[in-house]
Amino acid sequence: MPISVAIFVVAHLALMIGLTTPDKINFDEVHYVPAAKQLLEPGVPNPLLNPMHPPLAKEFMALSIRAFGDGPFGWRYPSVVFGALAIVAMYLCGLALFAAQGPALATALLTFLNQMVFVQSRIAMLDIYTLAFDLMGVAAFIHGFRKQKPEIAFALAGLAFGLATACKWSGLFPLGVCIAIVAVIRLMQGWRTRFADGDADDWYEPDLWPGFRSYHFVACFLLLPAIVYLATFVPLYGWSLPDILAAQRRIFSDNSTTAIADHPYMSAWPSWPLLVRPVWYLFEKAGDDRFQAIIFLGNPLILWPALPALAVCLRDWVMARRLEAFLILAFYLGPWLAWALLPRTLSFLYYYLPSATVASLALVYALTRGGGARGRWMLWMSVAIACVGFIVMLPISVASVETTMAGYVRLMLFKSWI
Repeated sequence: MPISVAIFVVAHLALMIGLTTPDKINFDEVHYVPAAKQLLEPGVPNPLLNPMHPPLAKEFMALSIRAFGDGPFGWRYPSVVFGALAIVAMYLCGLALFAAQGPALATALLTFLNQMVFVQSRIAMLDIYTLAFDLMGVAAFIHGFRKQKPEIAFALAGLAFGLATACKWSGLFPLGVCIAIVAVIRLMQGWRTRFADGDADDWYEPDLWPGFRSYHFVACFLLLPAIVYLATFVPLYGWSLPDILAAQRRIFSDNSTTAIADHPYMSAWPSWPLLVRPVWYLFEKAGDDRFQAIIFLGNPLILWPALPALAVCLRDWVMARRLEAFLILAFYLGPWLAWALLPRTLSFLYYYLPSATVASLALVYALTRGGGARGRWMLWMSVAIACVGFIVMLPISVASVETTMAGYVRLMLFKSWI
């Protein structure tokens, strides 16, 4: 707990640097900030702004605006808080997976140094809220996976996933991964499946969760998330069930169609791991040959090496049945490939944020799987290299760190990044 608190404090302070630049609405803040301010008005707003997303993240923004004023700090401060919580959650995921402080701390550092998490923690959008709650749910699920009595951990996971979904419906994806994992394990247990040379590192055990009943599953992964999710609509609609259900129909309708046929920054889900097309949140002139830029891209020195690391996870899951490799793959592939199943054609690189964050776990796993001093040296060398990439990208990550046109051009390595 002291280490988690220390990580939160340090990350929180670091994310606040230059938070109020730019001092005006930036990118999709144009949708969410007015919607948050509207929630401060008495009664049910009509028409409701931004009805295509649930209210929880906007309710946090509204509370911040009430506390700190209608300005850049008030709009963005909750994103800082939840960004720091996401980093803590990744530390807890690393601790649950690797059972060692070193890899867990490296996971937290890689999460911070991943430009995706950093940028998204400093803008008034919904994704960082969803990410933080989802990662808390993943950490709880991993923590409970090997326990004989996982009910409390799984209930906490369900609670977190319900809150994530109350920020944005894509928060459902990790919950779906958990449901699928439990269903597959129960199915294999029903078939009395056993590995001939089974050991403690296997992702599946025939005697896993002996006391976990069907009603526990329903309560943890269905009822609790649903109750928590629906409860977040009560401040907006009161206890009017018809109004709450009508809001769900509107969210479904708005998210199953594409209002904009094309967008200059859109990208397809297969391209996200390669960082083919970033999203430009801000690029404007600040002076003579000085520019302010915020480009959502991701740290290539983390996300590109993570791809072969994921291949290592796949090999270890198939060949060695390693639990850590299985869980990393499940929570990486689930939230990413879910976008392939949706009818929505308008998509952006920041939809890859949950999987890109989990990819740090794959990198830590691949570097430490053999153990020993060599693995530790490689791990911390990778963190140092990632830090270099993070520093180099600061001119396109933090608007207050201005850049020249020549500096910007040097950072745009590929034509598709422009």
